[in-house]
Amino acid sequence: MIELKNVSFSYGELQILKNFNLAVSGGECVQLYGVSGSGKTTVARIILGLENADSGQIVVPQKISAVFQEDRLLENIDVLKNIRLPLDKEKYNFADNLLKEFGLYDVRKKRVSALSGGMKRRVAIIRAIAYGGDALVLDEPFNGLDADNKHIAASIIKREFIEKGKPVLLITHVKEDADLLNAKTVNI
Repeated sequence: MIELKNVSFSYGELQILKNFNLAVSGGECVQLYGVSGSGKTTVARIILGLENADSGQIVVPQKISAVFQEDRLLENIDVLKNIRLPLDKEKYNFADNLLKEFGLYDVRKKRVSALSGGMKRRVAIIRAIAYGGDALVLDEPFNGLDADNKHIAASIIKREFIEKGKPVLLITHVKEDADLLNAKTVNI
């Protein structure tokens, strides 16, 4: 369960959130929707513990996976090392299988800097899925992916998180992306 009750947050004098409420139950995907600057990414950062709310109650699982707007990969190391970096060794085989499902197993030894934008995006998604977590936060996760790779990513996210009773928060402006995960929309 991800739950925010009456959460407020300001950057200095600029109030971003005021008494904001959100609940994402286990096994459901909620799309957080709003105009640019409305606080969607700030909500994600609060959930992930990267920002502290000014007030309100926040209930989140201890271990949360995330795909950020940026890929946040280490460009000078290979794909496999990027994915394995946050993993315990017992998850290495799972990560290898994900590479195969995403069609990237053959480039696992290539430096990230040699990959296309869409390939980098898939590596970032694989890392988050392989990490596991008790919840998943996705901030514009499918940017740069073609339709086939969006479908692959969505089906694996559903299998590894939603069908296992874990909450998924999706931030996107693309209705089709939300539809891929059967997301319920919450406006911010």
